[in-house]
Amino acid sequence: MAKKIDNDQNTVVKAIGKSLKSSPQKTNLVLGLIRGLKVEKAINNLIFSKRRISGDILKILKSAISNAENNHQLDIDKLFVKEASVGKSMVLKRFRPRARGRAGKILKTFSRIRILVQEKEESKEKKQIVKKKIKEDNGTKN
Repeated sequence: MAKKIDNDQNTVVKAIGKSLKSSPQKTNLVLGLIRGLKVEKAINNLIFSKRRISGDILKILKSAISNAENNHQLDIDKLFVKEASVGKSMVLKRFRPRARGRAGKILKTFSRIRILVQEKEESKEKKQIVKKKIKEDNGTKN
């Protein structure tokens, strides 16, 4: 699912993964690795992550990238992960027999992942600073 949100002519594209079999706490650890990074670096982090859920997160991230490219004509090289959040989905409740006729509750939690990607444009101020540094550095010592 992709959604276009306009903020000062910056397009934010969203992709959602529903009912993924992993707890939100474990999923949030992996999402913390990609928040705020460029898309290329985020993909590398997910590929080399040892966590099982990182494969599913990688699919959602690639979906967001393809939505941005195909639906909104954004440049892939300028994309970065604006937001990566996780929430609770359904919970399967199971019981395990314990001693003296008691039962132990087991909660098997599912996650709902939302990834927002946005095109990052270099600010004009940064470009001007770079130009000033080039002008100042003329190869001579002061």
